[in-house]
Amino acid sequence: MNSKRIYLDNAATTPLRADVVEAMREAAADADYNPSSLHAEGRRAAGVLDSARDRIAAVLGAHRNEITFTSGGTESDNLALAGTVRAAARGSRVACSAVEHHAVLDALRALGEDGYRPAVLPVDGDGLVDLEAFAQTLNSGAALISVMYANNETGVVQPVAALAAAARMHQITFHTDAVQAPRWLPPDVAALGVDLLSLSAHKFGGPKGVGLLYVRRGTLLEPLFAGGGQEFGRRPGTENLAAIAGMAAALEFATSERPGVSERVRLLRDRLESGLRSIPDVRINGGGAERLPNICNASFAGLESAALLVALDLAGIAVSAGSACTSGSLEPSHVLAAMGLEPRWGRGAIRFSLGPETAQIEIEHVLEMLPGLVADLRRPSAGAASSTRGRGDG
Repeated sequence: MNSKRIYLDNAATTPLRADVVEAMREAAADADYNPSSLHAEGRRAAGVLDSARDRIAAVLGAHRNEITFTSGGTESDNLALAGTVRAAARGSRVACSAVEHHAVLDALRALGEDGYRPAVLPVDGDGLVDLEAFAQTLNSGAALISVMYANNETGVVQPVAALAAAARMHQITFHTDAVQAPRWLPPDVAALGVDLLSLSAHKFGGPKGVGLLYVRRGTLLEPLFAGGGQEFGRRPGTENLAAIAGMAAALEFATSERPGVSERVRLLRDRLESGLRSIPDVRINGGGAERLPNICNASFAGLESAALLVALDLAGIAVSAGSACTSGSLEPSHVLAAMGLEPRWGRGAIRFSLGPETAQIEIEHVLEMLPGLVADLRRPSAGAASSTRGRGDG
């Protein structure tokens, strides 16, 4: 990537840290072997796996046998929902919030097609789960409730500890998608009180294609796949050792750097939002709730987000129109729709997501460029052109 470009899409993925690459390189020699083998080479590979599992468990405040390695956040979410509900009685109720990642929402939908009873909990204007609806779900009984720790589009932080405590009182399994959290919030499973927690390494400086699911001891879970007894029987298949070693290193680095980095990035995000508010007809989505310090979701009335995203990209600034997994869609975000945003706001939403490497000069440059880009795109001729291009791309 050209060094002059500005990367503000860290919620989609983060750059792989050089010290994580080094940790993966150090593990590579022993990672060539199968940790399930009983010979000396296999035992060395098992040592790499055990070390990574112990280090991750220490960060999460978990027991080592509560850590299950997966291919990433999507698999972890699917294993949490489908694995838990299939271990319960057929026809059981399963619920999640309306602002979950599609990995959770689509898994819920699939369970509904498989004979289970799905429920989607509404949220308020800031994206916080509706507590009355949550209480009704508790009282009506459910096998599982899933509410994400922090939203990937708005950064809004849910009161997971309180929700999990309420679920526990009703003997309902509670899962949280914490994929966006580790760099900014402590993923302490004891403090959160959750039964299941999903992480993905590439969201905090680790490699792509590896993640984990924390499974509290005693939580019933059926594997999604057949074919082996790896990962305590929860996830068969030979483990990706080098990537797992990289995830352990990345999680430790994110944890140790969190206090200083979070405050510095929060100040940069606040400066960005202050500048955005000087542009006419701009609103910050989720701004009335606690949020991650690095995410700013802003709506520009009268614009299509795709047009502004392209204009920013041509200006050397990488941002997103929302979730990276759905950014090809021209439809308003399901997260913003659930928050009750009118289409004129939802269609013009852009997510700026900062990272530890984001610099003050980059934020100032973005604020210098944005007013002119927005004004140009709001001209009738530009709006018509972008609308035509959008229909053609669809």
